[in-house]
Amino acid sequence: MRTIAQIKEKIKDKKAVVWTVEELKAQVAEKGVTQVTKEVDVVTTGTFEPMESSGAMINLGHTDPPINIRQCWLDSVPAYAGLGAVDLYIGATAIPDYSNSGEASELETRLGVSHKERGGGHIIQNLIAGQSVQLKAIGQVSDCYPRASFQTTLTRDTINQFYLYNPRNVYQNFIVGVNAGERVLHTYLGPLHPNLGNAVYSSPGAIAPLFNDPQLKLIGIGSPVFLGGAVGYIACEGTQHFPKQRRLENQTPIGPAATLTLVGDGKAMNPRWVRGCYFKNYGPSLMLGVGIPLPMLNEEAVANCAVTDEEIVAPIVDFSIPRRVRPTFGLVTYAQLKSGTIKIEGETVRTAPLASIVRSREVAATLKEQVIAGTFPIQAPIAPLPMDRAFLPQDRWGSQFALE
Repeated sequence: MRTIAQIKEKIKDKKAVVWTVEELKAQVAEKGVTQVTKEVDVVTTGTFEPMESSGAMINLGHTDPPINIRQCWLDSVPAYAGLGAVDLYIGATAIPDYSNSGEASELETRLGVSHKERGGGHIIQNLIAGQSVQLKAIGQVSDCYPRASFQTTLTRDTINQFYLYNPRNVYQNFIVGVNAGERVLHTYLGPLHPNLGNAVYSSPGAIAPLFNDPQLKLIGIGSPVFLGGAVGYIACEGTQHFPKQRRLENQTPIGPAATLTLVGDGKAMNPRWVRGCYFKNYGPSLMLGVGIPLPMLNEEAVANCAVTDEEIVAPIVDFSIPRRVRPTFGLVTYAQLKSGTIKIEGETVRTAPLASIVRSREVAATLKEQVIAGTFPIQAPIAPLPMDRAFLPQDRWGSQFALE
């Protein structure tokens, strides 16, 4: 048994033992849980994958005369302006809104990318990288805010606050997408080829943060996380947080389960870990590097981190059925997924990860170095994350209506 206070003191004295989660798994296989518990203080986890429920809060500062922004575009990507006068929120999946083809052509020339293959995630990446972004805003005129419109060039250094506020990051587990239909499907997992032509999985598996703390006993509200290369924090449970998902005996979920809301200072982030991306015929998103250090307080914590790809599973979901609840082809282990092929109804199907396994490992390794150096904080959460949330669908209460 050890406490977080004891771990912090060892880090301060340069005596803490910090391993990546893969190093921990190897040590447990060699020495066993009891011996490893005596040795290790902190384990670092990591993932680098698309997290589309992300976005950035931006405060512009007031103009003279002042403007109360009610419509706004950043490089022609709309930002939400229904907040304070110059507070904006741009979502990672926001798509460009061009008033004329000339505007689109100018942006394509300046940015060197098709205007159809970019969105809010690219705006966030560019600001983090120190690049300039064109702002166009329309205001609601009043005695307090007499200005009707405003346009300028922004960078991260010319705005006040710029922080990522991501409502749903770091799924504890996700699905494997396949397509048993007759045509290619363009999805948030990328293209799924017909007749079970491929299978795509999202999570990097046993190195992912929440697989190694299945009951969320080591983290909670206020816990520090590696977010986009900077220190971020868990603000609360994420949207669609579903910890009541069915679980194996080792307490890992068999499908999408817990999620986190994360917040962090965009001005301190590194574009290596925050990358806008685009899924053909689906839309834009954001690739995000997230790592969580887990304090090894007892044998239970070490045993949970020792879980391997052979011991965690994901459901194989058929996207050819356009329903909220789609048919599945059963469960498959992450070891099978990472082998490159799986068997579905006797057929061999190629697999590929949506997450970057290499970058996920790099997140864990980078976080390890920061914890050892004392530049990344280890602290107890101020409140636990709920473990009793159910998942509520909306189809019971609504109906489709005609679009004009």
